[in-house]
Amino acid sequence: MLTKILKSVFFKNAQGKAGKYARNSSRMMGLATDVVQKLQVVGFKDGMAEFSKNVQLLIRMIRATANGSYKGLPWKSLVSVIAVLIYFVSPIDIIPDFLPVVGIADDVALVFWLFRTIASDISKFSEWEKHEKIIKIG
Repeated sequence: MLTKILKSVFFKNAQGKAGKYARNSSRMMGLATDVVQKLQVVGFKDGMAEFSKNVQLLIRMIRATANGSYKGLPWKSLVSVIAVLIYFVSPIDIIPDFLPVVGIADDVALVFWLFRTIASDISKFSEWEKHEKIIKIG
């Protein structure tokens, strides 16, 4: 399924838009807001807690990059994150979101693929984020 998603016209479209978003901090912030709204609408249940947690981390990563507080995300990884999030918020993709349960399966597969693909960048961001919280508390 993942190969179909990555080769789909829907994901290619998201990739095409991603570079434009990555060059515009207000578009990145708007995308983050759209993703938060979709998470609320979808209302993930217990079995989807890890997925929701992963998407929330991506949102924080995009916001920190957009506002300039985090500068450690390589361009290629930034564009990949944005492409996945654009795909996620799009209601029309390889499996339309209006189909109960199965409609989100492609989104879940894509987010887990992204986490495997840019694992070291996500780890670096998580460490940076922990360090920032310690500084703010201390």
